[in-house]
Amino acid sequence: MITRLKLKPSQKETKALVEKYGDDLVCVRYRYDETSRVRLKTVEIIVEKKQLPPPQGAPDNEIVPVQIAFGAKELGKMARSAGGNWDADVKLWYIQYGNIKGT
Repeated sequence: MITRLKLKPSQKETKALVEKYGDDLVCVRYRYDETSRVRLKTVEIIVEKKQLPPPQGAPDNEIVPVQIAFGAKELGKMARSAGGNWDADVKLWYIQYGNIKGT
């Protein structure tokens, strides 16, 4: 089965489906089955929306990995001044979460 066309709800040929599903419509796909010579129109819809709990930060004394891009020397200096340790094997800084929280 081959998907040849994927349409967003705002595109042509989706008006009737937008009226039916409203804001829950994510996309419309046209799939083709070469063996049985059939075209299928499928819709992707949202069936549940659930509010996620706020993200929980790590405890202030936990050591967390921080990736800093190569060549960002100023950020490297800031990581070192925050008490971070560089691990060359994995190319990450390890810093206490309390020292970088909110930055």
